[in-house]
Amino acid sequence: MSQREAIVAVLRRGDRVLAIRRGPAVARPGYWQPLSGKVEPGETQQEALIREVHEEVGLTVTADAKVWESDTDDGQFRLHWWTADATAGEVIPDPGEVADTRWVTPEEFLVLTPIFEGDREFFERILPNL
Repeated sequence: MSQREAIVAVLRRGDRVLAIRRGPAVARPGYWQPLSGKVEPGETQQEALIREVHEEVGLTVTADAKVWESDTDDGQFRLHWWTADATAGEVIPDPGEVADTRWVTPEEFLVLTPIFEGDREFFERILPNL
C-alpha cells in the first residue's frame, strides 16, 4: 500500500505554537499534536494547510515554509511539516476533530500527554533550529 500525503501545520504566535488534542471523530483521539490533515487529490501542500487550518480551528493563515518531512508511526502517511504565522484571529475548534487547543511553548508541548514520537522529535530537534 502506498503512503498518503499529509501536512502538519506548525502555527506560530510569538514564541508559542498551537497544540490541538485530537477529537472524537478522528483516529487516535486524545493525542496532543500540531494541527494536521490529508492532502486531497489535485491540492498542493500549501492549499491543504490553509484548508485544514480553516476547517479545524477557523483561522486564516498563509503557509510560510516547508521545514521537515517524516512518516507517521504506522507508516500510512508521509508528513510535510510547514510553518505558518497565526498572528490574528480567534481559535474556533471543530468539535469532532479538535477536543481542545492550547498555545504552548516547545517546552510545554513536550510535557503534554500523550504525544506522538514524531512530534516529540520535531519539537526537540527541528523547531529549536528554525
